[in-house]
Amino acid sequence: MVTPKSEETRERIFEAALRLFREQGFDETTMRDVSAEAGVATGAAYYYFRSKEELVMALYVRTAEEARHIVPAAIARSRDLKKRLRAVIDSKFEQFAEHRRLFGALVRIGMDPKHPLSPFAKETAPMRVESIDFFAEALAGTKVPRDIADLLPGLLWFYQLGLILFWIYDESPGQRKTQRLTDATLDIVVRLIQLSSVPLLGPMRKRVAALLNDLVD
Repeated sequence: MVTPKSEETRERIFEAALRLFREQGFDETTMRDVSAEAGVATGAAYYYFRSKEELVMALYVRTAEEARHIVPAAIARSRDLKKRLRAVIDSKFEQFAEHRRLFGALVRIGMDPKHPLSPFAKETAPMRVESIDFFAEALAGTKVPRDIADLLPGLLWFYQLGLILFWIYDESPGQRKTQRLTDATLDIVVRLIQLSSVPLLGPMRKRVAALLNDLVD
């Protein structure tokens, strides 16, 4: 049974862990450090979270819960495709802003789809699907050929992952290089989406769609 006191303790441990991850890094932080920062016994920390990885998963879950309220509202503010796509991308940057150091430490994990914290893992599938669905929502009302309509939201999600990876290592003031990269590449992405319906590009588009479907299978 979850009580207000146990929920408060769990939250205190969670916030303490995030604070330490930001200040001293993920690899350098131990569960003993987390329990000391939270003012609880080490056993209590392990009672609520079995590992540091489980604390990160809790961050993933919380971020996904927040996104359900933030992203649809941001998309709805405009009918312009670029602005709608940018709203999805910017919302993720804003949510992750405090945790750049943590995500930098997790990059090597993210490359392994078998690791439960990887964005490609089965454990993170529900959050991955929701993130892809946000791009589908942003595309609503945009003319997209049927043979790539189902693929495009996922491709945009991969594009976002690339931007996030660049952003993690971007040491320019305020990550200005990431902003410039996002602006420039999003112009290209939107233009390609608009051109995808041109009949002359039909054969090439079908070949690309077939290749992507084959890779997914």
